[in-house]
Amino acid sequence: MDAGEYLEAAVRDILTAASSTVDNQVGYAALLLATAGALGEADRLVTHWQARTERPVSALAGDPIRARAWEMLFEARGGRPAWAEGLPPLDLDAEERAHMTSLRRPVSDLDGVLPPGVIAEVVKHVAPSRPDKVRTALADGDLARWAELAGPRPDVAMLAATRALAPALVAGADPLGLGGWAEAGAGALVAALNERYPPDLGTMPELVAEILRLRGGVTAPPPASAAAIRSAEQRLGVELPGDLREFLRTCDGLPADVVFPRLLGTADLRAENGVVLLAEPAVLLLSASHVVEVDPVLGTTVHPSFRAVLEHHATLLASAQ
Repeated sequence: MDAGEYLEAAVRDILTAASSTVDNQVGYAALLLATAGALGEADRLVTHWQARTERPVSALAGDPIRARAWEMLFEARGGRPAWAEGLPPLDLDAEERAHMTSLRRPVSDLDGVLPPGVIAEVVKHVAPSRPDKVRTALADGDLARWAELAGPRPDVAMLAATRALAPALVAGADPLGLGGWAEAGAGALVAALNERYPPDLGTMPELVAEILRLRGGVTAPPPASAAAIRSAEQRLGVELPGDLREFLRTCDGLPADVVFPRLLGTADLRAENGVVLLAEPAVLLLSASHVVEVDPVLGTTVHPSFRAVLEHHATLLASAQ
């Protein structure tokens, strides 16, 4: 499969499609990651989907094949992840028998087209039943042959539901060759979920506390006094917007982390030609209450407010968890 094309379509669906389509895309993507041996990335994606949508995890295993696939993977990995507590356990021996029967069942081009009865019997000769090559490859345990025949959107649920193959998948057999894509792909899907379902980050102190938590418990400087904020405004020659003053009253700046520059406190804020420099290095600029973010790789982004910058930062941190 073309991982890039699939990811583009999946991100688009998560951002714009109906909730049921989002569930379907996340369920498919999580199984795709799991069958590539990227169990941690699959868990990460499902955990974020749960946190953002608050949907029951059964929505990711709404059909019998997906439910069976997850159970086979859980057995192969030796236990259930925390997110799977809402999935009812299955009788794996019975599921295996049903699955092998399905894999070996002959198929016809008329399957599902004509209702059972006389007409279907009359025209069977037009499309006689035959073995399905893709399913037969799974029944025979031939991962390479399955990958060759699976098509542009492979049925990874049918793959993972094959009990004899699940241990090899968990061990990293990666028949579709997606291992190198897994981390970046999961990150893009998580970021799309965070954009579609932005968290309620509450008051400014709650937002700052969440950023510090996502950073791993880093401490922030103590709040700036009202006098220190007034002094900074007089020195800069501008009145700071309310959300920036609220931030400084919460903490007088923030240290840098791996994805964000150091936010300056009242003593270090400076202005050049009427533009206030908010960060070191000078990649965040305050102009008429908007914050311009200058990124040498991604280009320039205009945020509607200082709080919007902090929320964007929190979203990036959450996506990296």
